[in-house]
Amino acid sequence: MAVTPGKLNLFSFFKLPSAWWCGVRLRYLDKERAVVTVRYGWRNQNPFKSMFWAVQGMAAELATGAMMIDQIGESGHAISMLVANNNASFSKKARGTITFTCNDGHLIKGALRKTIETGEGQTIWMRSVGTNEDGVVVSTFNFEWTVKLKPRP
Repeated sequence: MAVTPGKLNLFSFFKLPSAWWCGVRLRYLDKERAVVTVRYGWRNQNPFKSMFWAVQGMAAELATGAMMIDQIGESGHAISMLVANNNASFSKKARGTITFTCNDGHLIKGALRKTIETGEGQTIWMRSVGTNEDGVVVSTFNFEWTVKLKPRP
């Protein structure tokens, strides 16, 4: 079953409720790129009149993880995925609608192929950049994803 923004947003309502209630929404997904938006508001504010950094992190992670979920599903193999590491930088207050874009989907296929062929876990770093409505970068997140075959029952 193909992953679509609508299906993943419904999934987040049940499995990632904090992200859903904060307004994190997948807007676009293909094999190379994912786009996630979140709008600054009362539910995701910090005391400094901007978006809480962790809400930005949820949106940024979804932009990388959505492509991972999609490509694992298409592989036909039982593969686990986990964020092993991450880092972030913040360059401007996040107000208004923040759009997180990840263009690193091309990295996933090779990691999945290698873990399927060798049976060994693989890691890849993926970047998600958040911009405001004026196109100004407000934050950049990097996630180290690990993938490995699940043991057969």
